[in-house]
Amino acid sequence: MKITELRPMMWTEDLGGTIEFYTAVLGFTCVERNDDWGWATLTIDDVAIMLAKPNAHMPYDKIGFTGTFYYTVDDVDAMWKKVKDKANVCYGIEDFEYGMREFAVFDNNGYTLQFGQPIGE
Repeated sequence: MKITELRPMMWTEDLGGTIEFYTAVLGFTCVERNDDWGWATLTIDDVAIMLAKPNAHMPYDKIGFTGTFYYTVDDVDAMWKKVKDKANVCYGIEDFEYGMREFAVFDNNGYTLQFGQPIGE
């Protein structure tokens, strides 16, 4: 047995606004959307995420996540230039002693999205 994919399902109270953020700001493509279910799948390159409105199957109090979503990219400076003026910045681009050049922004739901590239690539 092997695990072949990880596809985060991120809750949102504003499905349309979240699709707009990920497509217009980050460059994802919405490949499937079902407004009756309150659900969508978005992709970019080899990465896929799902968005869903909270539903009766899971306990729900508010949108939240105790971690971050970390995207490894092949040109972090280009990604920074693309999103820095379109998203709420958590921290700007910088080099870290652990060998990554990265930055972080918040999406329209408050999720923290980090983008990084190994220094020297």
